[in-house]
Amino acid sequence: MKLPKKYAHLAFAFFMSMLMAFIMSGVLTALLIGLNAAFFYHWMHAFATAWVIAFPAITIVAPIARKLAALVTQAEDS
Repeated sequence: MKLPKKYAHLAFAFFMSMLMAFIMSGVLTALLIGLNAAFFYHWMHAFATAWVIAFPAITIVAPIARKLAALVTQAEDS
């Protein structure tokens, strides 16, 4: 089952926020506490917290980022 195209921006925000929160929380948790026995527990807690913030943030910020990118780029000549 696929979502209708009109929900593409939400699917993008869902996957982008999940991947970024997963990667960043893992890196920051490793830097903060190291790779020890408690790492996975702390990483998953940090990931859950980060993702709750990241999803609405990306949903709001992505259109602004697209507009800023359009301002600093130009179309290629055909």
